Amino acid sequence: MEGISLKSRAIAFAMCVGAGSFILAIIAGGTGTINSPTGSAAAANALVVAIVCAAMSWASADRALASVAAAVDSAIKRLAQAAHGDFETRTPTEVREFLPELADSMDALFTETRSTFDSIHNLAMYDPVTTLANRTNFRRDVERILAELPADARSALLFVDLDNFKSVNDSLGHAHGDQLLAKVANRLRAVINAEEATGRGGAGRVGRLAGDEFTMFLPDIASTEDGQRVAQRILYALGEDIDLSGHSIRVGASIGLAFHPDHGRSLTTLMKAADVAMYHAKACGRAQVQTYTDSLADALDVKLRLERDLRRALTESRFELAFQPQVELVGGRTLSAEALLRWNHPEHGLQLPGSFIETAEESSLIVEIGDWVIDAVAATAARWEKLGLDQRLAINISPRQIEQRDFFVRLRDRLAHHGATPRMLELEITEGLAMTCGETVFSEMAALRNEGALIAIDDFGTGYSNFSRLRDMPVDQVKLDRSMIADVTSSEQARAIVHAVIGLIHGLGHRVIAEGVEAREQADVLRVIGCDAVQGYAVAMPMAEHEFLRWADGGRKALIA
Repeated sequence: MEGISLKSRAIAFAMCVGAGSFILAIIAGGTGTINSPTGSAAAANALVVAIVCAAMSWASADRALASVAAAVDSAIKRLAQAAHGDFETRTPTEVREFLPELADSMDALFTETRSTFDSIHNLAMYDPVTTLANRTNFRRDVERILAELPADARSALLFVDLDNFKSVNDSLGHAHGDQLLAKVANRLRAVINAEEATGRGGAGRVGRLAGDEFTMFLPDIASTEDGQRVAQRILYALGEDIDLSGHSIRVGASIGLAFHPDHGRSLTTLMKAADVAMYHAKACGRAQVQTYTDSLADALDVKLRLERDLRRALTESRFELAFQPQVELVGGRTLSAEALLRWNHPEHGLQLPGSFIETAEESSLIVEIGDWVIDAVAATAARWEKLGLDQRLAINISPRQIEQRDFFVRLRDRLAHHGATPRMLELEITEGLAMTCGETVFSEMAALRNEGALIAIDDFGTGYSNFSRLRDMPVDQVKLDRSMIADVTSSEQARAIVHAVIGLIHGLGHRVIAEGVEAREQADVLRVIGCDAVQGYAVAMPMAEHEFLRWADGGRKALIA
């Protein structure tokens, strides 16, 4: 029967046992006639025996069953409490007394379950690498604090993004990267604990959002200057060297700052504002603090619109290629044509890369756009091979593209799809990428080079090159940046520098191409000091494919007198 305890049932069973014993005793002792004196005495004796047997049977059953049943009832109640989340209450005494093995098992079960729930809670609410509050925990905690703050209370939200974490992760490995994140978290804790110890900022919160992004909330600050002061302290703390198993690392950070209620009253609004300010800090050179302003929001809106338009351009096939030749200074032979990206905007007309590449680089769009360029170049190379042209097609490769593990696989796939061979291809990577990319990229470039492709370093002279590293790279030619050759016709010092650089590059066995050559006089000087080839308006403007084919077929103007 539902609602009746096991103990009640045990007592009922004991009573049944007693009653049964009573009846059996009556039957066993019920000899003789009751109406006779002898029979009456025997019946009385039997009744006494029956009562004694019944009482003894009931008492024995009660001791053997009722106490155990009561312990089982207590155990059931305790398990019901556990089912509702109570793993702290001790196992009842009667369970431990009458069912010790069950009590031990229940204690072990509750301890293990409590530990498991604690682990699950920690995994759900705390970052396992830094033990800081994760995004979910941080948001829930700060949203609660914001809801309880007075409307005019001043608070600060800081968005902290590490500047050099990726290079550490790539060069030293993920284990060292995790170690670095943990040490950064400790420094952030130290800053906020120091603020709390002085009674300023209130009980601050620190969290790790994702990757190398951290956030900090100061619920009670006296002024915006206090928030900026804390941000500067973080900047200094993260600007100091960090020891990673014998490696001295200086990671640095870019910090965005937003204030309540000036820049928003909800956490979502404040985080968006701080994020905008952080990206502005990155754009301004990193390792600095920037505070949110409305003008930054306007700039972000422009950037978001541009990203949206670029995505639409990909789906609507609004990109096209223009081709600019690279010509030998001695002999005038056309070596190759650089494929340059153009965007045919539906409202603003033809857009050059300078108006959108930076935004594409800052997002994942550069990978998708780069894939479109590779496919278009592969198709063009196949057409040119069929026409018998020997000019190569040069394409710029973004660092974001080459970071993709399957980049070279996708490149070969597009070539094979269109029936083009690697010998028609020239890959151009920037000087900065050449100085930082890993051995895996080098080996992939070397393999492609062995298949017939050329490798070139672009924008040479804009960074700090290591010539010993350049010597070991699988490179065929180096393109001097336009800034290096801009003054070769008017500055003796500029000529001497370019001459020396050309000599060094020739010494490494590479061809030298000058880009951005806009005047015949520049080409004449470059020829005299040993430059191999040039590219720029002095040779030809970027052209559509049909115009380039006509130009290459003999319509070009002679650069060499």
